[in-house]
Amino acid sequence: MVIGDDREAIATALEGLLADGVDLIVTSGGLGVTHDDVTMAAVAMSVGAELALREDVLEQVRERMTGAPNRDRVSTHIQEQGMRKQAMLPVGGTPLSPVGTAAGCIAATSSGQLVVVLPGPPGELQGMWEQAVETPPLSTFLGRVHAPVQRIVRLFGVIESELVELLDGLPEDPLDGLRLGICARAGELEVTITELTLAGARSGESLLRAMGGAFGDAVFSDTGASVDEIVAAQLAGAGQTVVVAESCTGGLLGARLSAHAGASAWFLGGVISYSNAVKQDLLGVPPELIERLGAVSALCAEAMAEGARHNLCADWALGITGIAGPGGGTTEKPVGLVYVSCAGLRGTTVQEFRFRGSREQIRERAVANALQLLRLALTEDQSSSSSGVNRLSR
Repeated sequence: MVIGDDREAIATALEGLLADGVDLIVTSGGLGVTHDDVTMAAVAMSVGAELALREDVLEQVRERMTGAPNRDRVSTHIQEQGMRKQAMLPVGGTPLSPVGTAAGCIAATSSGQLVVVLPGPPGELQGMWEQAVETPPLSTFLGRVHAPVQRIVRLFGVIESELVELLDGLPEDPLDGLRLGICARAGELEVTITELTLAGARSGESLLRAMGGAFGDAVFSDTGASVDEIVAAQLAGAGQTVVVAESCTGGLLGARLSAHAGASAWFLGGVISYSNAVKQDLLGVPPELIERLGAVSALCAEAMAEGARHNLCADWALGITGIAGPGGGTTEKPVGLVYVSCAGLRGTTVQEFRFRGSREQIRERAVANALQLLRLALTEDQSSSSSGVNRLSR
């Protein structure tokens, strides 16, 4: 439910849910210092408790406020007023320590129903939720709940209709005791399998085997791990490094790789070679190659990856060049034409793609395919190495 910043409206909605017998309600937002932040007061009304200052919570809020930016622009009186407001909790409620500056709370009714009060900003909400699930009475409540078992399977290059066709062709009901969620994401298919019963556990295993048999290596994760996480683990495990050379994606590939904690161990950096001059000067792409074939070509993508790998001294390099649109396309080279290359110890692979969609969709799909190309190359390289094939020296 989405409710405006009105204390009576929030309290009425909460009271209705509690009257309907809802065991657990989670609220987010409305815990700040301004006059329209009224969620905690509304929760107190709904559970029949007074709102009172918690001195221990006030000290936590003071600590969080220490060193807050631009604090000196506000009078001491207003600062104190705001801190006290964020430390007001329903009497009998269990406080949740502030992640930002506002405290949260787990409030309980006389019948044991729970209202968990969380802040609105996502980073604060997530951090406080992790705290809440470990805190009684919520942790006790969750311990009594039978949680369905869920797994996330990721497939690359498989479309939704192919999965539907697989399900229709199975001899028994493939969804017995299961709930299935299917979502297409930039060339990937994310399948969420929720096992609702013991029969669902058996159905889930059967469905996973069927997908493996039908789609093979396209099933690249059955643990929910993203291609980024898999590539990161592969590189770290092999003690290898990667760099990027990007044109039409403008740094999106490097940003996605560097978003992972510990990426500095295997991601060295890259070159955003948007102009031909940068491709030539920093990556060593021959001017005559660009003049003859254009910057959007298989050989240019190959030269970009090889130049980045050589100049930045990495084990692997990814290159992307293409036309993301909405303009710039021709009959021979339409919008959506993208070349992705992967240079490694055993040579360079280039793939051509003709993506559809908006500029952002084309760029996202180019990045996704580059990561998948690297994943496959790393898998093949590590499989060959474990089989005793000699590695080529750089």
